[in-house]
Amino acid sequence: MPTANRLRKPGWRDTRLLIGLVLVLASVAMGSYVVSRADDRVPVFAAGKPLVPGQPLSEDDLVRVDVQLGSQDARYVSATSGLPADRFVLREVPAGELVPLSAVGGRDQVDVQPLTLSVDAGSAATLRVGTRVDVYVNPVDRGSSGGTRSYRGPELALSGVSVAGVADSSGSLGSSGGDRAIQVMAPTDRIKGIIGDVDAGARITVVPVVSADGKAG
Repeated sequence: MPTANRLRKPGWRDTRLLIGLVLVLASVAMGSYVVSRADDRVPVFAAGKPLVPGQPLSEDDLVRVDVQLGSQDARYVSATSGLPADRFVLREVPAGELVPLSAVGGRDQVDVQPLTLSVDAGSAATLRVGTRVDVYVNPVDRGSSGGTRSYRGPELALSGVSVAGVADSSGSLGSSGGDRAIQVMAPTDRIKGIIGDVDAGARITVVPVVSADGKAG
């Protein structure tokens, strides 16, 4: 009567054991690599919506993202300890982009203020917060006669300023008639002159700045 073969305990020279050991070691090495790469990520802030110069900055305007920046991490606003108080936007940051340290500063570094202008409703309809525009002023021609108002110009009053707000159809920001109000962040030293022109009856026109890729703003 035939007898059953005894099962032999695998030894170190068993091929299957060696292959299994290699696979386990490879899996451990791969896991360690993935974990080490993940540990290279750092938390920084990205713009949750378009940021325009002069606006007070809060964490409600930002989103935290964990990214691998290598030696460049010091260039961006860290989300490790939160956003410091009394921070302001110094230059435009489009929605979704990481926020550079150079785009954020204190109140004393802000050199722009919000200026509300009344413009043609059709022109205003194409604008969004963050759009960059040139502002032209047509002053009233004081030499006009016959009871008909005429204008001089146009003259470029502001170049490449950011739109901070656009009136909606309900009339917010002070819209009236066929015009709509927009708010731009204008250099502080230019505001007085533009207000004087507007009070004197000047007509205001805004033209979106076209970027190198052909898109407005």
